[in-house]
Amino acid sequence: MDETRKGFIQLHLSVLLAGFTGLFGRLITLNEVDIVCYRMLFTSLILLVFTGLPRVGWRKFLQLCGCGALLGFHWILFYGSIKASNVSIGVICFSLIGFFTALFEPLIYKRRLSWLELLFSVITVLGVLCIFSFDARYRYGIAIGVVSSAVCALYAICNKKASVGVRSRTVLMYQMSGGLVLVSLIIPIYLLFFPSQQPVLVIPDGTNLWFMLCHALFCTVGMYLLQIQALKRLSAFTVNLSYNLEPCYTIILAFLIFGEGREINFSFYIGIALILISVLLQTRRAWKK
Repeated sequence: MDETRKGFIQLHLSVLLAGFTGLFGRLITLNEVDIVCYRMLFTSLILLVFTGLPRVGWRKFLQLCGCGALLGFHWILFYGSIKASNVSIGVICFSLIGFFTALFEPLIYKRRLSWLELLFSVITVLGVLCIFSFDARYRYGIAIGVVSSAVCALYAICNKKASVGVRSRTVLMYQMSGGLVLVSLIIPIYLLFFPSQQPVLVIPDGTNLWFMLCHALFCTVGMYLLQIQALKRLSAFTVNLSYNLEPCYTIILAFLIFGEGREINFSFYIGIALILISVLLQTRRAWKK
C-alpha cells in the first residue's frame, strides 16, 4: 500500500471517530472548561502508561506544548458553542476549518495562495449556509463556533510542522500534558469573558466519568494518533477539508439520538452534498498529485 493511500485510510478513520466528539459534548453535563481539562488529563494518563516520558529537545517540547494549548482552546470554544446552541450548530461551524486553513497555511508556510483550495473551501461554506440557513436563535453559539474553527485550523497547520521527526504517541502525549498546563492558565481569562452558569472544576462521577473515559480513549487517543499519522503523508489543507465530513456524521447521529429541533429538509441534503463534493474534489486532487 502506497503512503498516500495509507494516509487517506488513517484520515477517514479519524474523521469517523471525530463524528462522536460533538455527541459526547452533549452527553457530558459538565461545563466546557471541565470537559476539556478532564479530556486532556485522562488522555495524558492513558498515553503515559503506553509511552512513558520519551526524551525530546526543549524546542520541540515547547512547540508541542504550544500546539496542545491551541487544541485545548479550540475544544473549549467548540464545547462552548454546543452548550450555547446545540450539537448540529457546533459541528456545522466546525466545517469552516477548511476555509480558514486555505487562508492561514500560505501565510505561515510563506507560499502563494491556492485559488483552487479557496474554491473548494467556498463550496464548503455554501454547504454550511444551506444546512444552517442563518437561524438567529443560535447567533451566540455560532460566533463561538466560528472562532473555534479558526483556532483549530491554526492547530493543524502548526501541528504538521511540530510533529516532524517525533513518534505520534509522543507528539500526542506532550501536547495533552503540556497543553493542559497552558489551558489552565487560559481558563480564568475565558471565564471572565464567558461566565459559566454551572459550577466549574467539579469532579466527574457516574455517567459523566464513564463518558469522559470513553471520550478520552476513542475520540482523543485513537482519533489524534490517526490524524497525526495522516498529517505526515497529506497536506494540512487536505486533512482539514476532509474533516468537513465530521458534521455529516455528527448531525445525522444527533438527529437520531437527541431528536434535535430541525427537520431534515431539502436544503439540508443540498448542504451535505456540497460538503461531500468539496471533500471528494480535494481528495481526487491530492491523490493525483
